[in-house]
Amino acid sequence: MANLLSATVQVKDPEKLQVYVSQVGATMAPHGGKMVARGKVAKQISGEVKHQIEAMFEFPSVEAIDTWYASDAYQALIPNRDEAAYVTIVVLNPF
Repeated sequence: MANLLSATVQVKDPEKLQVYVSQVGATMAPHGGKMVARGKVAKQISGEVKHQIEAMFEFPSVEAIDTWYASDAYQALIPNRDEAAYVTIVVLNPF
């Protein structure tokens, strides 16, 4: 069963965010990661929403997610990511 990674993004610097977004997919591919969905928050229905963007990614395993996150390629993007946005990344457990 595939495992999902979710990211919520509160933008600080749109230009730096574009750089991050343009590079992150290439860091996931060697670990079997691929984007499932990405979009701007269009409408708040319930709860507090502080982020403007949500993205969902699929990986073959939690271990693949961990390996991707710890990879040199992704770690190199983190300084730019942190300057560009407040990003919350979580692994979803199906139930």
